[in-house]
Amino acid sequence: MSSRSLVEVHNEWDPLEEMIVGHAVNARVPSPDRGLFAVDYADLYEKASDIPSGPYDQQVIEETTEDLDAFVKVLESQGVVVRRPDVSDHAARYGTPDWSADGEYNYCPRDVLLPIGNTIIETPMTLRTRYFEPFAYRSILLDYFDSGANWISAPKPRLLDETYNLRPSDGQILNNHEPIFDAANVLRVGRHVLYLVSSSGNMLGLRWLQRVLGDRYEVQPLIGLYDGTHVDTTIALIRPGLVVLNSDRVRPDQVPDLFKSWDVIWCPSVPDPEPASRKLRASTWIGMNLIMINPGLAVVEATYRPLITALERHGVQVIPLPLRHARVLSGGLHCVSLDVRRRGSLEDHS
Repeated sequence: MSSRSLVEVHNEWDPLEEMIVGHAVNARVPSPDRGLFAVDYADLYEKASDIPSGPYDQQVIEETTEDLDAFVKVLESQGVVVRRPDVSDHAARYGTPDWSADGEYNYCPRDVLLPIGNTIIETPMTLRTRYFEPFAYRSILLDYFDSGANWISAPKPRLLDETYNLRPSDGQILNNHEPIFDAANVLRVGRHVLYLVSSSGNMLGLRWLQRVLGDRYEVQPLIGLYDGTHVDTTIALIRPGLVVLNSDRVRPDQVPDLFKSWDVIWCPSVPDPEPASRKLRASTWIGMNLIMINPGLAVVEATYRPLITALERHGVQVIPLPLRHARVLSGGLHCVSLDVRRRGSLEDHS
């Protein structure tokens, strides 16, 4: 056993040492499914044939592979150890006694695994179509466990039909029948852990996470900011005292208490250059999906110039990188990567 756990991360900005980066091999849109309708395609519930199920265009896969490989090279040039998940057959069907589904991709490790401190958690994910996605990381997780990391899995949710509200009057997609959340609903701010309550994370999931983490951490709910899916197109942490907030989703009177004394970059929106005919699963806000290599160096999607300019005005150097199909695949630079080790210690940033 190693003398040091390979998993050790307390926030989103300490100097980066190890990262998992996903891939686009065999990526596809799953077949119509109740959860998929509720979370991603509610407007198509009566038009299942309009869901673009099946493999993504080969050009999307090839260009995304090029972009991810370039991202890996940048990380490695900064001394970061990079690991990649195994390749999976996402067209294969699987199921439980309650339902059957096919898969999606191994593109977004940020959704699947949650490292906090020296613990890494397989999260109780929202979609049936991503139920077995953690298996692609099993060899990596075994290495982390052998190094001394704590490796745990949340209870696998049953994800019955009644889990999902297809047309909720109150906007609540997920019921609280069991703990459910994607790891990308969570941001680490030292002893404070922010948890977005949304269509990819319910309150029971927050309660489970708080109990598992114990008294060293305070899991704080974010409610009423964004009821879509993940938190990282609404809040981006840069360094202690500096945060980027989505100017469309967060009003000044909604700034979380933790950031009341911080400087805020109100991220401007970006015009949409995409043709209306293209099938897109993410908005232009995917450009907020950035990665901090250290408190003074960020990797940002190359076309998101307003954010790059704003960061540079605050003394942050930026490495611009293209991720040409982030909106098609619904995952930006933060989504496609998972920081598992950063050099630093647990602190209180309130």
